[in-house]
Amino acid sequence: MADHFTGTPSPVPPAQMTEETRSLLVQVADTLERVAPDEVMNEGIRLARPLVVAERLHGKDTWAAYVAEQDLLAAMPSVRDGQTRGEYAALLRLIAEGVTA
Repeated sequence: MADHFTGTPSPVPPAQMTEETRSLLVQVADTLERVAPDEVMNEGIRLARPLVVAERLHGKDTWAAYVAEQDLLAAMPSVRDGQTRGEYAALLRLIAEGVTA
């Protein structure tokens, strides 16, 4: 269920995370580590990457892509001040492995 004020999906407990979501988390982490890992991470990137990987998997403008994007957003915690892309990628890998944020 989404937050009524922001529309952000509610966090998903690791036990309820699908294998697809885990795989997509790793894909996002791979990109963050490959492209400017020492640069500061921001919320815009956190909100944009799920759509990119979901549409790459399921095609543009499909219900499956929308669901995958929402599941991924629910699994990705907010960015902390000063957190680098590489640090955030490491956090996503831990989440994908079942370790909570």
